[in-house]
Amino acid sequence: MATVTFRDETATGKPVAAWEIAGLPERMTVRELIRLRVREEVARHNSRPSTHFDGLVRPDDAEVELNGYRLREPRRIDWQRQADTAERAFLANGFFVLAGDHQVEDLDEVVDLTADPDLVFIKLVALVGG
Repeated sequence: MATVTFRDETATGKPVAAWEIAGLPERMTVRELIRLRVREEVARHNSRPSTHFDGLVRPDDAEVELNGYRLREPRRIDWQRQADTAERAFLANGFFVLAGDHQVEDLDEVVDLTADPDLVFIKLVALVGG
């Protein structure tokens, strides 16, 4: 069994957040890892729903704010819908993932978690006016 560390960083490499999940298979696809990450962050939110969601992608009807997203009212979030949104965002270059020292480019790429237990997620921010 493997332990993976999910890290969020800015495009300049500044750490934003990190957490671990243990008891995983030694090899998983990027798709499985993204869905796992989203399921875990939604479970944390749903355990104590609030108007703030700190996650990989924006929930429906939420506004972007510093360090997350603002919901119109406290509510539970559907993790599967969020995971589908995250997959689409990955394919549209809304964020990218580094496994070890290389950028993964395909959702079906298999990551060896014994060799690359750290996954870095870097969200790309759209520039205003361009």
